[in-house]
Amino acid sequence: MTSDPMQTQALPTNTPGAQHGRQQTTAHGPLQALESLLRMTCIALFVVTFIVQPVVIPSESMEPTLMVGDFLLVDHISLASNAPWHMLLAARQPVRQQIILFRSPEHPRHYLIKRIVGIPGDHLRVAADQVWVNGQLLHEPYLEPQSHSTAAALEDFPVHAYTDPRMDLGWWNSLHQLVHDDQLTVPPGKYFVLGDNRSHSLDSRYWGFVDRDQIVATPILIYFSLRRTPTPELPGAQPANDRLGFDGSLLDRIRHGVRWSRLFQLVH
Repeated sequence: MTSDPMQTQALPTNTPGAQHGRQQTTAHGPLQALESLLRMTCIALFVVTFIVQPVVIPSESMEPTLMVGDFLLVDHISLASNAPWHMLLAARQPVRQQIILFRSPEHPRHYLIKRIVGIPGDHLRVAADQVWVNGQLLHEPYLEPQSHSTAAALEDFPVHAYTDPRMDLGWWNSLHQLVHDDQLTVPPGKYFVLGDNRSHSLDSRYWGFVDRDQIVATPILIYFSLRRTPTPELPGAQPANDRLGFDGSLLDRIRHGVRWSRLFQLVH
């Protein structure tokens, strides 16, 4: 019995085909590795810059939903109406009770994160920190009972007198044109936002509406959380007792500083 020649014949090592094979196996050198690394870096930078971007929470205005020291991944595609890709991917419209990242109406270079409670056409008012929209009490399971302090924010809105110097004067002067029957009407293309921590939040009660084109992203995920001292949004606000700084070794900081239970939580 003879063997199949296709199974027994070996290509001589000095033939051109064998030499070409050796060249192919040794083609991936340092330059090719560097090229692959640069390509992956460019892709990562594009994703982080234009699609999913990490941000960190500096203040307690969105507690308990978002804690000081929470690191978030935010989605830049779904809500950004003026993004470069909006001609290919139509942006969705923000919805009531959605958390958004937006440019500050007072300082456009700064970004804020709040929750939408009023969308265009809504008639709303805030009474004792409870939001009423179109005559119905807004169900807000994400809120916790508020602890009032000397820096407590406006519990009732709209207000009938200018009693809080933290309120933007231009916003106060325009309110009377938008309030009917003690309810604020949200104009087209505008959104009314509040912090979940109502008594420690500077929000639409103080500086007005958020324009649609100021909304740039929505948070997706808490990927890391580290205990930090908050930066109060309202002057005089006191941090809670559990927000102390910590010293010691790096291991102690990791053991006692990381909020392990918050890692990889979805934001809603």
